[in-house]
Amino acid sequence: MATDRFTDQMQAYGRWKTELTESIEKYSQWLQANNMASAEVELRIFELTDALKSDQLTIAFVAEFARGKTELINAIFFSEYDRRLLPSEAGRTTMCPTELFYDSAEDQSYIRLLPIESRLEEMSIQEQKKNPINWTSMELDTSSSEKMAEAFREVVKTKKVPIQVAEKLALYSAEHDAHHVGPDGMVEIPMWRHALISFPHPLLKEGLTILDTPGLNALGSEPELTINMLPNAQAVVFILAADTGVTKSDLDMWKHHVEPLGGDAKHGRIVVLNKVDTLWDELKDDAAVKATIHSQCQTAAKMMGIAADNVFPVSAQKGLLAKIRHDADLLHKSNILSLETILSKDILPQKQEIVRKNIVGEIGQMATESRDLIASRLTDANKQLTELNGLSGKNEDVISHLMKKTREEQTVYHKSVESFQANRKIFNDEHKILLNTLSLTALDELMNQTRKNMSDTWFTRNLKGGMKGFFDTINETIQQASAQCDKVNTLIITIYRKFNQEHGLGDIKPRLFSISKYKREMERLYHEAEAYRNSPVTTMTEQSFVVKKFFISMVSHARNTFFNAHQDAEAWSKAAMMPLVNRIKEHKAQMEKRLESLRKINESRDTLQSRISELDKACEVLNTQLADINLLIETINKPLDSFVDEGGKTAQVA
Repeated sequence: MATDRFTDQMQAYGRWKTELTESIEKYSQWLQANNMASAEVELRIFELTDALKSDQLTIAFVAEFARGKTELINAIFFSEYDRRLLPSEAGRTTMCPTELFYDSAEDQSYIRLLPIESRLEEMSIQEQKKNPINWTSMELDTSSSEKMAEAFREVVKTKKVPIQVAEKLALYSAEHDAHHVGPDGMVEIPMWRHALISFPHPLLKEGLTILDTPGLNALGSEPELTINMLPNAQAVVFILAADTGVTKSDLDMWKHHVEPLGGDAKHGRIVVLNKVDTLWDELKDDAAVKATIHSQCQTAAKMMGIAADNVFPVSAQKGLLAKIRHDADLLHKSNILSLETILSKDILPQKQEIVRKNIVGEIGQMATESRDLIASRLTDANKQLTELNGLSGKNEDVISHLMKKTREEQTVYHKSVESFQANRKIFNDEHKILLNTLSLTALDELMNQTRKNMSDTWFTRNLKGGMKGFFDTINETIQQASAQCDKVNTLIITIYRKFNQEHGLGDIKPRLFSISKYKREMERLYHEAEAYRNSPVTTMTEQSFVVKKFFISMVSHARNTFFNAHQDAEAWSKAAMMPLVNRIKEHKAQMEKRLESLRKINESRDTLQSRISELDKACEVLNTQLADINLLIETINKPLDSFVDEGGKTAQVA
């Protein structure tokens, strides 16, 4: 039986995060032990550790109904249960977005279901998650795979409601859904709007989250999926079916919801052609069957505008069957393991790189600053040792001259610090402008005015104009913030460079602030709002629901983006000057200590040897501290172990 590559790599990733967390905690202890801790640094370390512990790898599965999406999830992640864990049958099974994860905070298994009627409330799904009382909760018995599978069937339940109710929930359009109306005039709709499933599967405990989405209509009617959930996934697996080919609805979903997610290095897209077992023909040899599958992959790729080797042919059903029966030949033929390899070789390292950049980068820089401070102390102690050893047998005039020279250096240094404080004030003033630009006060006023204008208008044109006007204004604001951010960064670079050149304190690099991820987020949100504004469905939907959905999804997401940008900018300003301030304080303390030593030596020659002994011991301690911090930095930067079979064939991520 071949190795389950994704499972191995995910577990390796989990071990790497655990070891990294331990290293960060050791660094915190090192700071405490060496009297270098501060409330600000300790708080930031706690935040970084907490972020690392709660870090998740989210893989979203997107497809029209009847493409075998849920079966693919079963085959890749849950085959060890020796059955279909998630309900997967012919036709439409996934009726509401479903998140599978492990809730380590609550440390329990459960199913939480958000009633479909919550669509009438002015509260996003993210906000609903903060209120468990709004959800229908069920305990999940994980002692039996049969009981688990039975419990999961609750997720796909539907109910019949009158047309008027379905229209009010924006789940019925007379133009598109008239054929769904039963003889009794009732329409079948999902019972639930969203499902959260927590249970202690090994991969889920390592931080994997699986997002199983419904078909095209649900994606269109629940914009939070496309605005928030899908963009936050590290990988989106888009599934086609060999028995249907690429349909118009497949292309619509690809063009509007999946293709736009490939614009940066933070997201991976994997295109899967499922159900290739429908092309297996016992009257054809293997070469002919492979040629047929390859031809279908090429056709799909051409229609979607991607390379043919970016379409991944698999049979989820046969892959699951092969894993349950331990049939190595059928497993190979299903091509499931190659798909797992691409998840392991491309998506996981990509995710690790994001964590390394965001968390390891910051904690590594903090540790490097600590190391540089210790190295500076060691250099200064050695300099004093050389100086004091040279004083043996010298007269008082030499010591007096040295004291005078040190006082002169101290005076020059104090003037330089005054200049630094003046520049620091300029930095604070410019940073305040940045914070004011990102302030929520003006944004909230704009939101209130936009809502009033949209609610009061009688014309669809004005309604849509209000949407465009809102995003045009906040896009202009984010551009202003970006320009101000560049100005603040240039200023802090100049301050650091000037002080380093004047005092030779080493090449201390400031941490710069970037607003680019918020700009990208607002640009993406702008395009989503444009698509919603120009959608025929928006034109046909009741005005109050259009306004409500616009605000609880797009506008609330824009506000969250501004809030996060403001919070990050504020936190950055507190840390931006810290390395330089610490080095200034350290240099000042060393100069004062050096002057005090010379004064005491001048008064009593007995002090000279005593001070030399003190410095010798201090150098020993500093060398130990330096060795310890170097080892910690090495551990923090340790790479991820790889268990991927490099010999296996892999496809590209689209």
